Amino acid sequence: MFVVDRDEERIDRYLAQQGTWSRAKIQQLIASGRVTVDGKTARASMKVGAGQEIVVRVPPPVAIDVLPEDIELDIRYEDRDLIVVNKPRGMVVHPAPGHVRGTLVGALLGHIKDLSGIGGAERPGIVHRIDKDTSGLLVVAKTDLAHQGLAEQFKAHSVTRLYQALVHGHVGPMTGMIDAPIARDRHKRQQMTVVPEGYGKRAVTHFQVLERYQNYTFVQLRLETGRTHQIRVHMAYIGHPVAGDPVYASRDPLALHGQALHAHTLGFIHPRTGEFLLFEAELPAVLQATLRDLQRQKASL
Repeated sequence: MFVVDRDEERIDRYLAQQGTWSRAKIQQLIASGRVTVDGKTARASMKVGAGQEIVVRVPPPVAIDVLPEDIELDIRYEDRDLIVVNKPRGMVVHPAPGHVRGTLVGALLGHIKDLSGIGGAERPGIVHRIDKDTSGLLVVAKTDLAHQGLAEQFKAHSVTRLYQALVHGHVGPMTGMIDAPIARDRHKRQQMTVVPEGYGKRAVTHFQVLERYQNYTFVQLRLETGRTHQIRVHMAYIGHPVAGDPVYASRDPLALHGQALHAHTLGFIHPRTGEFLLFEAELPAVLQATLRDLQRQKASL
């Protein structure tokens, strides 16, 4: 349910600005009678005003048959409640149309018998995710107790999440904070973008410079919120897109063939024991080699 916070706005445009569905999906939902305003079926052209309640009833997704797969996993921790894995770049977290096989969920089901059922049949145990071409640490729930406890921590933004990235250009300040709301791009529906205050979800990223090279900067980033593509969008917004990013960077002179972004550190309170657990995963080999090359170039100047 959405409560409208401004006057004289077309309902399809207002819902698109919330960043949950594409404009085409919203129009499809309206046409099929699944959107109501104050209890009455909406029309795509109608305008809504402040205080009105919009309810969107989304039909359940078409089920995808998730099969266990014999895929090797880099497991950093496991007990009866949860498992922490270091996901390689190129692996999709959960199945979706076009990515049914070779997913982290399939690999997990091939490794253990049961995952938390809270995420549904297609996302069992998945509490959070990272992009296909981002490597690094993820925690997955094996029990409902763990899933609920971890989800509460992610919602409260109390989970420690540190990323490392190689970005274009020289980032000026040694430390900084990017506080800029993010929503789905109205013209490129597969992308996210920074939008004016009030038109998207609040997104906050903290950064620290670790090393500067000739044309690049190696940074550490801490997520205060967890929006889709947040780091990639925020770094592009301040003029320093992640190197190799096929969406938000216009060039890939290092031939990385994927973004140089790694979920390096993950910390959380164990939902059963109350113990704080902290994990770190080294940079993937391709990124380590790239940094060594850049360091040699820097030393030769």
